[in-house]
Amino acid sequence: MDARIIADLLVLTHLLFIIFALLGGLFTLYWRWTPLLHLPAVCWIALLEFNGWICPLTPLENQFRRAAGEAGYPGGFIEHYLIPLIYPAGLTPQWQVWLGVLALLINLSVYLFVLLRLRRA
Repeated sequence: MDARIIADLLVLTHLLFIIFALLGGLFTLYWRWTPLLHLPAVCWIALLEFNGWICPLTPLENQFRRAAGEAGYPGGFIEHYLIPLIYPAGLTPQWQVWLGVLALLINLSVYLFVLLRLRRA
């Protein structure tokens, strides 16, 4: 498989993981076992943000981009793909903490919603 396609698939995987980590608790409405996968994903995303770590998928993506003759990029996935859409300035450690808090608050809200829905059912 072409290195560029693999890099693009890693970007898609990265994005889907972030969406799952933020909103995956909603799947609990359909599958009761979802928190077994979702809560570790939330913890991983929070650890990355609170510690300023870069997800291992980012260097892997950059490796495949370079193998395809493209330039890699510095920083992380969020900083390269998402932050420019939301915050034109660079990602600072303070913003990373806020993003981690936001991820936790979103998930707290999702699980509160799920608990209320399950309670009514």
